Amino acid sequence: MNDTAILPSYLVGSWQSGTGDGAEVKDAVTGETVCRVSSAGLDIAAAVEHARTVGAPALAALTFHERAGIVKQLALALSERKAELYELSARAGATARDAGVDVDGGFGTALVFSSLARKGLPDATVVAEDEFIGLGKEGSFGGRHLLTTPRGGVAVQINAFNFPVWGMLEKLAPALIAGVPNIVKPATPTAYIAQRAVEIMLESGALPEGALQLVCGSIPGLFDQLGGQDHVGFTGSAATAARLRGDAAVTQRSLHLNVEADSLNASVLGPDATPDSPEFGLFVKGLVTEMTVKAGQKCTAIRRALVPAAQLEAVTEAASAALGKVVVGAPGAEGVRMGALVGTEQRDDVRAAADRLAAAGRLVFGDPQQVAVVGADADRGAFLSPLLISADPQQVAPHEVEAFGPVSTLLPYADPADVVPILARGQGSLAGSVVSHDPDFVREVVLGAASHHGRILVLDRDCAAESTGHGIPMPQLVHGGPGRAGGGEEEGGLRAVHAHLHRTAVQGSPTALAMLAGEDVPA
Repeated sequence: MNDTAILPSYLVGSWQSGTGDGAEVKDAVTGETVCRVSSAGLDIAAAVEHARTVGAPALAALTFHERAGIVKQLALALSERKAELYELSARAGATARDAGVDVDGGFGTALVFSSLARKGLPDATVVAEDEFIGLGKEGSFGGRHLLTTPRGGVAVQINAFNFPVWGMLEKLAPALIAGVPNIVKPATPTAYIAQRAVEIMLESGALPEGALQLVCGSIPGLFDQLGGQDHVGFTGSAATAARLRGDAAVTQRSLHLNVEADSLNASVLGPDATPDSPEFGLFVKGLVTEMTVKAGQKCTAIRRALVPAAQLEAVTEAASAALGKVVVGAPGAEGVRMGALVGTEQRDDVRAAADRLAAAGRLVFGDPQQVAVVGADADRGAFLSPLLISADPQQVAPHEVEAFGPVSTLLPYADPADVVPILARGQGSLAGSVVSHDPDFVREVVLGAASHHGRILVLDRDCAAESTGHGIPMPQLVHGGPGRAGGGEEEGGLRAVHAHLHRTAVQGSPTALAMLAGEDVPA
């Protein structure tokens, strides 16, 4: 990769580079320039038209099963060349474990969607959502709901920096299966990883022309081209999401906008858990894992750790001991378990947020200003120590400030009845977890907190061996959350495919409706 070159975009069937100096993207470990990113001079409107007039008809001519086959081919192509993506991910500070979550998680998610579609959708272009609903006395007139691909619809992805591969594929797979072409806009700090993944998918030859395009850089004027047949999947800050929600494409033309935004996720240790119980160890392990995988740069990471007041000291000691064994440094260097943040600007933002959290309590592990680093220069790279803070749950900051890095806050509760109100102060979260073997406590917390969470993990000794953990969204289940978390839904199995389809109530005779649904009509 030429570190002085503008990272190319793929639009209207060719690779094109923007003009100007572009935004400099630096290696998170060494501080060296990786590439520059610019979309200046690119014809975004032409890309949308290309998706509508070339990509959409090509996909519409295929059945759900045929599109699912394409998604499988894309996933296998990425799997075969994942070493290239691992190498690039290291430049963004990701260890091999981190890259596996993104890269393997990405193509694994695509494979799941492909399988679900082949099993759960017809080998056709229309889905009959229900059976014939009689609307007359004699049964000769009724209605059904049909799901069809939006005519000329386009799916636009605006993705976050932390998962350049998974974040793209978990949106791309269901949209392609639904028959909707994609325009991907990756976050600038890791756009070079997404760009390589798109390059690999295009080189596979599986995609019809116009089914996948890539814009590296800003997308001015794109929303002006969108309307009621289109879908935008946004992952990022609540502030940006608010601006998008106010765009005329949404407010006047009914653009479908799905948002995944900020989230102060929490994990709760039950009052039944003591240092000699399996659940205590599971809680501490989960907390440390979520703080250090991808250097805590996960939208589902544990930001608030609720513990019984009687166990606060024991949890603090156990978590601090475990964090003390985490080696920070260059991905691939001997013993390194946690890499760098994506860049020095992100590191500085996390430091500032951590200072606000520490001001509301006390820092019990780590130093925001210095960290021992293996295999790299701590000053040149975007390295940060894991930071554990202890605070009163009545303080405001733990429920409002998200430090998007290796930072978590311990919040002691005296009464189990206080847990649900404390969780609710996060104003909506993507993921929560309850670590307890007390069924009554679990029931109280899960049912009380469900309306504030998109997903809740119940973790105990019975499921620990197979549990995927607090922070891992699974493609079979909904990923999203209410309120502060954006109010959107992604994944969730075939729900994600249906989200791209248009539901129409069709009325007529049983024969006519069976014909429209693609079913056999009795002679």
